[in-house]
Amino acid sequence: MRSFIIIALFALALAHPPRLVEIAKEVNAMHTTWVADETIPTRDFTEFIGALKGKKLPVKNIKVRDDLPTEFDPVKQWPECPSLKEIRDQSTCGSCWAFGAAAAATDRLCIASKGKVQDRLSSEDLLTCCDSCGFGCNGGYPSAAWNWFVETGVTTGGEYGSKDWCNAYAFAKCEHHGAVGPYPECGKTQPTPECVEKCQEGYPVDYAKDKHFFKDAYSVPDDVKAIKTELMTNGPIEVAFDVFEDFMTYKSGIYQHVSGKMLGGHAVKLVGWGVENGVEYWKIANSWNESWGEDGYFRIILGKDECGIESECVAGLPKL
Repeated sequence: MRSFIIIALFALALAHPPRLVEIAKEVNAMHTTWVADETIPTRDFTEFIGALKGKKLPVKNIKVRDDLPTEFDPVKQWPECPSLKEIRDQSTCGSCWAFGAAAAATDRLCIASKGKVQDRLSSEDLLTCCDSCGFGCNGGYPSAAWNWFVETGVTTGGEYGSKDWCNAYAFAKCEHHGAVGPYPECGKTQPTPECVEKCQEGYPVDYAKDKHFFKDAYSVPDDVKAIKTELMTNGPIEVAFDVFEDFMTYKSGIYQHVSGKMLGGHAVKLVGWGVENGVEYWKIANSWNESWGEDGYFRIILGKDECGIESECVAGLPKL
């Protein structure tokens, strides 16, 4: 009986890591601008991040617009682009750098074509074939991904099991952390799949002909008005930020770092901005599926370069 109790207590400890639960409770006790999840399951959360710093793109000269609104929602601005409402899932791979790039590039392709091009660009092709981008499932450089769109191009691609595009992502959706959702719990990070320069069987377009190219790639100045202008003019931007332990407990609200050590970098898709109770925020699409955070999104405080979120913005314009 005693051994059973010990095993049960050990299992409970594994189910709720004391460190993150402690941090979540600390966040909630402070009553800041966001709510933490106190039921964090056990796992190595650094497996879900992987944005590396170091490679830089030319900084775009942006003429700031004088009609910037208090709130901006790209879905309302470009209703002809349903990809703006989609949340992807990087699954058991540190491929956030590829997901942020492919998702933002997909939106920009649709926006630039005024809705005529509805192709979804491939996280899989970018992840597996871009050797200059970094280390695949073990992290990569967002800036290098956008350079790759210019120099090599990227094919179309869908989520795991998809037959609609040139290729499908290698890993299925899974629960990254937080409340129990509809998907199985994520396992350990998988090795990066091999680059396959061939579209899946049954897809009617040749690999080389399926590619989309961008005409330029650039960094967006670390200035709030410049970022807003770029976003409102050309569409979502890939941004990277420093991830601290408390972010891994995020449940809802406007995130700002209050507790915990830094774990690494994460790349995501910046989609809009707004204000709640006098607090301005950026709205961001994560790549941990729609069961995480606020239906797959999170908000982060605007104007303070929180966790470096305004210093690592990259994008580009598609070649039509």
